[in-house]
Amino acid sequence: MAKANPLQEQLLKAGLIKKSKVAEVAREQNKARHAKAPAERSEIQVEAERARAEKAERDRAIEAERKAQARAAELRAQARQIIEDRKVPRSGESEYRFTEGNAIRTLLLNDDLRKKLSSGVLVIARIDERYELLPRAAADKVRERDATMIVLDHGLQADAEPAADASDDDAYYAQFKVPDDLIW
Repeated sequence: MAKANPLQEQLLKAGLIKKSKVAEVAREQNKARHAKAPAERSEIQVEAERARAEKAERDRAIEAERKAQARAAELRAQARQIIEDRKVPRSGESEYRFTEGNAIRTLLLNDDLRKKLSSGVLVIARIDERYELLPRAAADKVRERDATMIVLDHGLQADAEPAADASDDDAYYAQFKVPDDLIW
């Protein structure tokens, strides 16, 4: 039998516990000290581990969102730089009107710039509250980075496939002559 501690000896002498009970408790304590089985995790430890995992997941999501915002800002900055570097100088006194959203905007252009713009060689791009003319190659680079900066692109609209209804309308309206000098 394992040696009993002083408290157990006093309880034995007083007759409050039996010798078999003392031996049983001693065996259990010995087993607990030398046990090879892993101790069960407490509920607090499980809850703490779950909270750490949730916090790590939230941190990963916040970091991914932060990286996406930084990447979008970087692409916008690149698009702005391309527009600033490649803008075509505007000159002229003839008004060219175009729509952006629900508003009609106006640029002063000469006839050469107007022809290039209507044929799709030039494109109108927006920086803050300004509008700039860009060559097609620069506009394609800007569109890759931030398509919302391109306001008007007649060349892109020409590449789109016309609807079947539009061809019927075109055939009907072909009989009416439109003056060449008509400016909207």
